Amino acid sequence: MLQDGKILVGKGEDPVYLLPNMSNRHGLIAGATGTGKTVTMKVLAEGFSDMGVPVFLADIKGDVSGTALAGTDSEKMQERLKNVGVDPAGFKYTGYPCRFWDVFGKGGIPVRATVTDVGPLLLSRLLDLTDAQEGVLNIAFRLADDNGWEIIDMKDLRAMLAWMGEHHAEFANTYGNVTSQSVGGIQRALLSLENDGAADFFGEPSLDIDDWMQTAPDGRGTVNILHCVELAQKPLLYATFMLWMLSELFERLPEVGDADKPKLVFFFDEAHMLFSDAPKALVEKVVQVVKLIRSKGVGIFFITQSPSDIPDDVLAQLNNRIQHALRAYTPAEQKAVRVAAQSFRENPAFKTEEAIGELGTGVALVSMLDGEGVPTVVEKTTICPPSSSMSAMDAVAKAMLVANDALYAKYKEAVDERSAYEILEEEAQAEADAQAQVEAEKQAQAEQKAAEKAAKEEEKERRAQERELQAQYKAEGRDKYGRTKMEQSLVRASRNTAKSMGRQLTKSITRGLLGNSSKTVRNAASQFTGNIVSDIIGGFFK
Repeated sequence: MLQDGKILVGKGEDPVYLLPNMSNRHGLIAGATGTGKTVTMKVLAEGFSDMGVPVFLADIKGDVSGTALAGTDSEKMQERLKNVGVDPAGFKYTGYPCRFWDVFGKGGIPVRATVTDVGPLLLSRLLDLTDAQEGVLNIAFRLADDNGWEIIDMKDLRAMLAWMGEHHAEFANTYGNVTSQSVGGIQRALLSLENDGAADFFGEPSLDIDDWMQTAPDGRGTVNILHCVELAQKPLLYATFMLWMLSELFERLPEVGDADKPKLVFFFDEAHMLFSDAPKALVEKVVQVVKLIRSKGVGIFFITQSPSDIPDDVLAQLNNRIQHALRAYTPAEQKAVRVAAQSFRENPAFKTEEAIGELGTGVALVSMLDGEGVPTVVEKTTICPPSSSMSAMDAVAKAMLVANDALYAKYKEAVDERSAYEILEEEAQAEADAQAQVEAEKQAQAEQKAAEKAAKEEEKERRAQERELQAQYKAEGRDKYGRTKMEQSLVRASRNTAKSMGRQLTKSITRGLLGNSSKTVRNAASQFTGNIVSDIIGGFFK
């Protein structure tokens, strides 16, 4: 709810406001389960939307979808409005321009990013890789970039790592050594991310962050609601998405300094999921982004149960604080209450530590930055009610809203273009085909040599058999054709007779043909042709 351009958070002794120009100094909404954190988040989100600022918020429990619907009047609502100094008759119940998103594409428009968008540095920190493994991952991205191999999804990254393991000797002198141990370690680390559903998140079309920075036709900022019911069960993927989103904004947005109002405001529910068992390097990255993104005009509000869930370096950046009730039954819980109380500027009217345990639902301790950027004295504040419905939106109605969204068609279908995986598969197939060709040529050569060897062996065997047969003929007194002496005599007689007859016949024919020629010519011609015919006929009688 806006009053004089300021967001009315609630009322203590006096109305408590969140100033637009201090909203990018970030904030914290903390409190035990059931104390009203979600309602507080909705109130702030509605206020930013009313002033034309796009909002992103994570819907962990699935109950924030009612922001798209107008709230309903009731006696409790009227009582709450009176408590915060608002006339119930003039209060407007309204739904807000909402756009639903979901990494898994079930409860909203699919949200995707490429592996290259996330980058090796953030991936290394998320996966808690060693220095050596981080170096190998950097080489993978550099090699892909130099060769024009886009790393879009998980199969691209896995294919790239596998290729590096097989070809590391080819590029070691240029890019550095890559060991199979490091490659194997990265591949194993990727399993945890894949088990969280990274295959759904990594891909194309990649989210255009400008699509989250839109306003409705009536000038109100779009409330982008990320359906996180399933994503909240996968803390590594949740952290990957959130950190990628902040990093993307930081890189894309220009410096604006201290603007009159933020360009975009984020609400991270269940913020402890970003930091639970997080590697030190990852926390350092979050701290860096939170510190620097303020100058880009982006405000961040973390919602969690206890301030102790947030690392001190991050907590120190959260200047607008709303603390709902905390219950302290154990020494650890009592310490958390003391820490929360110490973060506020003391109010002499009450003891902050005691007040935290006594707050009722919908009441919080609030300290906001004033116009000079100084935290105000903490106030017991009754939080304003939201204008939108506090109930979840009907699943069918929500699905229809998503399907009719102008951006749904843009992101609905995943696109798997030719990238590192396909290129490396083609290269592997080409190498396999070339190797198969080499093997086929070797096989053909081997077969040819075997055939030549077999022919030589066959010829050798034939000659041996011939020698053996000639030896047998010789022993039996036969000639090389196996004929006895009598058969040889008959052949010689037949040959001589045939040759003589052929010679005489040829001479007669020749003389007849050369009848008028001189005797000398006729004799020479008949002699010549007779000898040829004699030799031919004689050849038949070897």
